[in-house]
Amino acid sequence: MEESSAHQIKSICVFCGSNPGKNAKFVEAANNLGKVLAKRKIHLVYGGGSLGLMGCVSTAAHVGGSQVLGIIPTALAEGNFVGKTVGEELRVPTMQDRISKMLDNSDAFIALPGGIGTLEEIFQIASWAQLNIHHKPIGLLNVDGFFNKLLSFLDQAEEENFIPHSARQIFISASTAEEMVDKLEDFVYKPDPVATQLDWSKGNSSKKRKMDLSLHL
Repeated sequence: MEESSAHQIKSICVFCGSNPGKNAKFVEAANNLGKVLAKRKIHLVYGGGSLGLMGCVSTAAHVGGSQVLGIIPTALAEGNFVGKTVGEELRVPTMQDRISKMLDNSDAFIALPGGIGTLEEIFQIASWAQLNIHHKPIGLLNVDGFFNKLLSFLDQAEEENFIPHSARQIFISASTAEEMVDKLEDFVYKPDPVATQLDWSKGNSSKKRKMDLSLHL
């Protein structure tokens, strides 16, 4: 794949907590992100429901006029664990189907503060970028320093040669929604030279291209 250039973003998938957290700035940031997306006429994709920060960002975006798509596994929707989805709802069989549909329907990704689910989602999307499956920008909205230690961990992993520099650059960070969207729109994808040898269009074909196994996973 060729190096991607900066582009206009029409839809952003937001990963975040189904709880509001202890810090009132998290709720404020989620509400503001939804408003910024609406102001810029960017559609929102999220994990469905109406609880916590997920409910804040989706409601703010929806009220502001953005199209909102909540992608949620049927088990969570029918179990009423996360509240009623804001906007349009797409039900899928599994968690893996959910993240795949999020990738299909989004031009970029933002993580707000959240827990294990939020981290799983943002790292899975990042690992797919490292493997050259997609070239979509990924951002950590670092509200009140929430992701400082995670960013330090990524820096240390790069220093210890577990993450190549190209993969470390996948993660964009910003402290405000406005700055984050600007950075996502300006992002230029620079793939790992080794990962470019992967041809995902062949699926499970046995005729795989030989590749340099120095790719850090």
